[in-house]
Amino acid sequence: MKKYLITLIPVVLLGWQRGPEKQPVDVTPAVETSMEEDIKPIPAQYKAEELTTRILSSYHYRKTKLNDSLSEAIYDKYIDAIDHGKLYYLATDIAGFDKNKDSFDDYLQKRELDVPFEMYNVFRKRYKERSDYIQTLLKEEKPFDFSVDESMNTDREKAAWAKSTDELNDTWRKYLKSEALDLKLSGKADTAVVSMLRDRYKNRDRALGRIRTEQVFQMYMNAYAESLDPHTSYMAPTSADRFKQEMSQSLEGIGALLGEEDNYIKIKDVIPGGPAFKGKQLKKEDKIIAVAQGDEGKMVDIIGWFVDDAVKLIKGPKSTVVRLQVISADALPGTPPKEYRLVREKIKLEEQRAKSEMVTINQGNKDFKIGVIDIPLFYRDFEGAQHKEKEFSSTTRDVQKLITELQASNVDGIVIDLRNNGGGSLTEAVSLTGLFINRGPVVQVKESQGEIEVQSDNDPSIAYDGPMAVMVNRFSASASEIFAAAIQDYKRGIIVGEQTYGKGTVQTLIDLNQWVPKETDQLGQVKLTVAKFYRINGSSTQLKGVMPDLELPTAFKVNEYGEGSQPSALPWDQIASSKYELANNINPKIVDQLKSKYNQRLKSDEELKTLVKTLDDFKQARENKVVSLQEAKRKVERDEAEKKRAAMKQLGEDSADDEEDEADSKVAEAPKDVKKKKDIYLTETGRMLADLIVISKEPSLAGTKKK
Repeated sequence: MKKYLITLIPVVLLGWQRGPEKQPVDVTPAVETSMEEDIKPIPAQYKAEELTTRILSSYHYRKTKLNDSLSEAIYDKYIDAIDHGKLYYLATDIAGFDKNKDSFDDYLQKRELDVPFEMYNVFRKRYKERSDYIQTLLKEEKPFDFSVDESMNTDREKAAWAKSTDELNDTWRKYLKSEALDLKLSGKADTAVVSMLRDRYKNRDRALGRIRTEQVFQMYMNAYAESLDPHTSYMAPTSADRFKQEMSQSLEGIGALLGEEDNYIKIKDVIPGGPAFKGKQLKKEDKIIAVAQGDEGKMVDIIGWFVDDAVKLIKGPKSTVVRLQVISADALPGTPPKEYRLVREKIKLEEQRAKSEMVTINQGNKDFKIGVIDIPLFYRDFEGAQHKEKEFSSTTRDVQKLITELQASNVDGIVIDLRNNGGGSLTEAVSLTGLFINRGPVVQVKESQGEIEVQSDNDPSIAYDGPMAVMVNRFSASASEIFAAAIQDYKRGIIVGEQTYGKGTVQTLIDLNQWVPKETDQLGQVKLTVAKFYRINGSSTQLKGVMPDLELPTAFKVNEYGEGSQPSALPWDQIASSKYELANNINPKIVDQLKSKYNQRLKSDEELKTLVKTLDDFKQARENKVVSLQEAKRKVERDEAEKKRAAMKQLGEDSADDEEDEADSKVAEAPKDVKKKKDIYLTETGRMLADLIVISKEPSLAGTKKK
């Protein structure tokens, strides 16, 4: 069986470090370059450009030819990477660049870098102009009048490029006023507000001054790589070295993966087993805006920082305290940040392992004992397995033990909870499926050359053949989707929740120096998409993911998160179906009956009715991207946003009890034993499974198993 890299590779692995127990935090920026100096390519980058172009054009799964159409996509991505918010370039700059937008394919093929670097140097010039304006504005003692009734649209995606410097100045005046108003409403004095903004933008100036030729080249090559698909990328030598070092180091810190986006440090993933995972405060797409050391340390504003500098500030020795100010991913415009207290520690691998619990569901005046197995990720100790160690770490082995324990307690059914499970070992996804089915295919892998490999469970034994449900959400990805799809295709159990992420591609890492062994300069690495996953019925998991049999209410729109939110995502398609025998535990009549009963509860159950209304209100509120810049109105907006956020938490959007967080956000430390609040989604899944247990006993609806 081939080993595939199927999880989403992080930009930075936060908190993975090895070092002494006490380590000072260094936040001093590196030596800066003058903003008047142009950044120029170096000789090694021309060679890296040639090799990357050859690899991407020849070996990427998509096999997209370099032509004018792709050139325009590269051009658009490069502009977006440099100035995503349309806050620096002028319309005249873009008009000047446009004459080259059909030539990027030629630049790549001819090893030319002058135009991409010239475009970035124009940005540096515009940035200096913005910086001068900002510092001039902030020299005033009271630069903003918060009694004026004006507003600002926070969504710049559809904004037009500014036609003049005056127009851009006014846009920035509103941005600064909005940031100042946030600080003022958080209790900061007027003088402190202006001082903090000065420091914030001086930090941004220093950060931009640290940009080197390597970062510009990486940005440009990624504009090409990500035009092919969102999981293909180029890593410059220092990025590649850091990635390899962090992958091999011990796990110590808060346990989160970070990246940069729109001047913010964003959480790309939360590592199972770390403080962030156990505390349940942080989640994907949250923005960290400030960091403090210990319980008394001063908050350091990190808006505009590069991720490397943010990591230095956030990671640290175990048993030390770090406090974070965070804007939640689902925060409404104007929502104030929350402060969380985390104790750094070594990532505990046992926390990544599958766990079980028993819940009692009262349905139709009868109690049903439902076993719940929570799988945070698909883990496997490949080295231990290779050496045939008796108790090597394995998702399948752990789940098999949990099933045995639950069966000893006479459970009526089992729920496999894969919510927020971002993937992991393909081997484990296949073998775990085998615990619930007879032998047969589990997933098909199609390589770029067209070759198809079918990966199967060859063990005829079944660990559990009773009623089962699989819970998924928008952040269930990759290996999770393979397992859920197989259970659905075999008609073995019901899939409950949201449409999954849709990450159905396979990547491999290529070191460019392996192609030119005599090259003394380091050239970097390419992460390349080389294959796609397909269900046993022939449908790809790419883009569409897995559609649940029974959909639960969600706070997200279909394409808000997941593969569908990426314009360059590979398309969904089909190949021939594998041959397999249905378990036939589920059939359309049963699903229709389950939907009917669920729809009845949606009309009669007060908790479900409140959940649906709250989520609908929340989604509608998120559509409004305009915030007031008048103090009184902004305060009302913040209060309303806080009410909606509190309502979401009360409805069980988070499994941890956040009552302390609502009362005093400063005491939100990850507790050793997290008190559980009612999980409406799990409760409703349990009801659906209880319905399935009853329905399956009706001869007119139950399926007939094939032998």
